[in-house]
Amino acid sequence: MDRRPGLSVRLKLTISYAGFLLLAGVLLLAVVWVFLLRYVPYHVPYTPGGFIPNRTVLQRAFVPRAAMALLFLLVFGVLGGWILAGRMLAPLTRITDAARMAANGSLSHRIRMEGPGDEFRELADVFDAMLHQLEAHVTEQQRFAANASHELRTPLAISQALLDVARSDPTRDQGELLERLHTVNTRAIDLTEALLLLSRSERRSFTREPVDLSLIAEEATETLLPLAERRGITLDVTGEPTRTPGSAPLLLRMVTNLVQNAIVHNLPADGTVTVHTEAHPDGSLLRVENTGPYVPPDLLPTLTEPFQRGTERIRTDEHAGVGLGLAIVHSIVRAHDGTLELAARPAGGLLVTVRLPSASQSRPSGRRFTNPS
Repeated sequence: MDRRPGLSVRLKLTISYAGFLLLAGVLLLAVVWVFLLRYVPYHVPYTPGGFIPNRTVLQRAFVPRAAMALLFLLVFGVLGGWILAGRMLAPLTRITDAARMAANGSLSHRIRMEGPGDEFRELADVFDAMLHQLEAHVTEQQRFAANASHELRTPLAISQALLDVARSDPTRDQGELLERLHTVNTRAIDLTEALLLLSRSERRSFTREPVDLSLIAEEATETLLPLAERRGITLDVTGEPTRTPGSAPLLLRMVTNLVQNAIVHNLPADGTVTVHTEAHPDGSLLRVENTGPYVPPDLLPTLTEPFQRGTERIRTDEHAGVGLGLAIVHSIVRAHDGTLELAARPAGGLLVTVRLPSASQSRPSGRRFTNPS
């Protein structure tokens, strides 16, 4: 934004210092004049053997020297004010330089102001914290964009290869090519929708309303029941009405992703998935626990990162996913001001705990839904 030129803060402070000092000198001289010279008469009777000055004489002696004193105070106030203002504004100059560097794209610079705490140092610390968060956010977005581009390029490259094969070999089974092309295209659409959902949850662009997590868990479980039956997985939903403020569609997607992840990454047969909800005075709890292969502890922190599936967790069937399942869950939980905890079960599988703010307390009631195994 173009602004008309004006006085610098340092010059304004200097003028203020000099003005206040000059005003203090004027007031001091006024006190001398009012409370001292006023009692000196204009005409003093002649006294033999001594000289007693009258008010006129004192005025002639006092006024020029008072003017010189005021001039000295003015010069001293300007010079001293300029130096003091420079020293006081030095931290602000460092903050301005850091902000200018950040505006030019350098987010790694930090002010790291020394000395005891004051307003400028508090501002510098807040600015450093902001730069740290902004740098982490930009780095995460760049990594996410790179991974998303890589993931989207794969199905597009496969589609291009399939189309090239169909054009170069007209005798090839077109039904098989169309089926493979449909599968690849569906995967690209799923990935795009997952990216849009992830972006929406991170922007928190949704309306909050009371949502019952127990009903959300039932709905997600009923939707995924056919998948669980085909894999021989037993679904068990227990708990009580657990209300939390949030978006019902996003929370449904969160629970669906957790349950689907628990079904897909389970034992080949006779596995179990348990979904439990609880209402606490300090929040609402959703817990999803499943059997399955052992998950190394060092793999847990990477499971919520976009496109991080883990070498032992990559699947090639129709429920392979796009590598955003737990990343979307993590984003939705954060958008609802909650926390997500992942723990490896000693016997294999995962224990996922979601803690969300509580909307209200409801009377506990048991609810159980079990599919035949």
